[in-house]
Amino acid sequence: MTIPPMRLELVPVPVSDVDRAKEFYERAGFGGVVDREVSDTMRVVQLTPPGSSCAIVFGTGMGPITDMEPGSVKGLHLVVKDIAVSRDALLACGVEVAPVEDLGGVLFASFSDPDGNLWLLQQWPQGFRR
Repeated sequence: MTIPPMRLELVPVPVSDVDRAKEFYERAGFGGVVDREVSDTMRVVQLTPPGSSCAIVFGTGMGPITDMEPGSVKGLHLVVKDIAVSRDALLACGVEVAPVEDLGGVLFASFSDPDGNLWLLQQWPQGFRR
């Protein structure tokens, strides 16, 4: 049996302050903002990194998703064409980004949201094919 296509389109990111997280991610260039108060106890915020088909979600009252420990997500990768340009753009927006590291030809630079969820910019070597 062939398994039909499955697309990853939404990743939960646990945060302690929804408004602070929303401001951070908007400053970092995440767009396509959905911010809905579904009920008195449930708020859902979705944002999408520039050029991505996969959004992140955080909020309140979403059961196990909002019960996760804020800052516990580590190593979400944002694959970029030019890590220096991407890093400089984030720095210009006030996002603290670590220096670029070369790990065997693959370049990485990390940054964290206000709760400590860790993101990695990743640039594949020129000519690399997946």
